[in-house]
Amino acid sequence: MKKALAIDVGGTKIYYTIINQNGEIIDEIKKYATPKTFDEIKKTFQSIIQESEDKVDVIAFSTCGAVNNENSGIVGSTGNIAKEYPTLEFQKLSQKPVFVENDANCAAWAEHKLGASKDYSHSVMLTLGTGVGGGIIIDNKLLKGKNGAAGEMHFKMRTDKHRKCSCGSWDCFEAYASGTGLKLTAEEISKRTEITTYDVIEGIKNNDPLMIKIFEQWQTDITDGIVGLANIFDPDCFVLSGSMAEFVDTKLIQENVNKQIVTTPTKIFKATTGNYSGMIGAALLALERCNNG
Repeated sequence: MKKALAIDVGGTKIYYTIINQNGEIIDEIKKYATPKTFDEIKKTFQSIIQESEDKVDVIAFSTCGAVNNENSGIVGSTGNIAKEYPTLEFQKLSQKPVFVENDANCAAWAEHKLGASKDYSHSVMLTLGTGVGGGIIIDNKLLKGKNGAAGEMHFKMRTDKHRKCSCGSWDCFEAYASGTGLKLTAEEISKRTEITTYDVIEGIKNNDPLMIKIFEQWQTDITDGIVGLANIFDPDCFVLSGSMAEFVDTKLIQENVNKQIVTTPTKIFKATTGNYSGMIGAALLALERCNNG
């Protein structure tokens, strides 16, 4: 059975392990802190690959940043990693084939093949963390766009320049639906700048009316974004992943989305493939490419 060395590259951590073509993790999961400089990142990759290259058939990267349609490199900036990172020539890191894909796309693919959206040909995955990632699957294929950058969740929620987004624009979905968005909503409603997402979640557990109001507004913002996405893509389902997704009331959001959309009813699920879905998806995609020649 063919195997991939899967490497998940984030702004703070780099995870890696070996995964087979069934999506099974068959080796220890190891990690590095993501180095601050481009040269150190490259050296870290070389060290990881040298350690396991002879045990696998392909090197599979799940990475922050949009990835080109050839799955060979990054297109555009990534924001949370060394600014030279998009210039990295991934194929030169190994004698084995090297496959690269965006981390949200990889996670969406893991869910599509093994997880919550396994039985559906059309799905949208939203990763709710510090920001919001997106992966879109149409007719059992990843939607990549003309240059590989499709699925970025930076569409407008307002037009009055209310919140600055991490992308440099204003009032994107990410600025409302992310963990950062929840904190900003909490600050606006409570009039307190020191409030945290932890305060909100703990307040809900204690039936604090103010925290419940804040959380309800955050879920309304998520719902509004999903309504727009449902009207555009008409998916079978949405899959919510990431650190903030565990707090979301998917049943309530599904009910409210289906009351508002003009397309056919959709479903809202929480992801089931876990914290390593990026590596699993990258491995499955890379091994599928290998098997197809």
